[in-house]
Amino acid sequence: MSRQVFLYDHPERFVAGTVGLPGRRSFFLQASAGSRVTSVGLEKTQVAALAERMDELLDEVVRRTGGSAHVPAVAPSDTDTAPLDTPIEEEFRVGTMALAWDSDEQLMIVEAQALVELDAESDEDLAEAEERLLQDEENGPPMLRVRLTGAQARAFAKRALDVVNAGRPPCPLCSLPLDPEGHVCPRQNGYRRGA
Repeated sequence: MSRQVFLYDHPERFVAGTVGLPGRRSFFLQASAGSRVTSVGLEKTQVAALAERMDELLDEVVRRTGGSAHVPAVAPSDTDTAPLDTPIEEEFRVGTMALAWDSDEQLMIVEAQALVELDAESDEDLAEAEERLLQDEENGPPMLRVRLTGAQARAFAKRALDVVNAGRPPCPLCSLPLDPEGHVCPRQNGYRRGA
């Protein structure tokens, strides 16, 4: 079976979003163009890492080109805040992600590849299986590949960080998330704090 690649070249929309209440949210990347919508599931930490690394890469592009690249220094003020398009049908769970800057096209390339579980009896077997998987372009796991302008990438990063930070507020003493039902704070020797 050949690899399934969901390709979006200059999508109308590429956003990170959530479904569910804080503390129980499911995170998604969603790309859309016309009537075609692709949603992939991932972890909160993956969303944060992608957004932070995207901003760092864009900052580096601006620095190296002296501002001649078509990359805004900050996110546009009209960042997309709309909810994810429904129905949300998860194509796959993200395992690995990659970012690249195409200097010829002046585009950010984002790749999210499906999580793959490999069976191996030793570390050497695992390394061999991972290497075979990386080299098999035709039969590899499903992948979402999105090509964004600098402005689209900045807007994505801003929204993604806002989504990550919109969860439960941190405890002022231990920085762990506060639950609506209360919080057993390790800094209070296990005494329950109200939200």
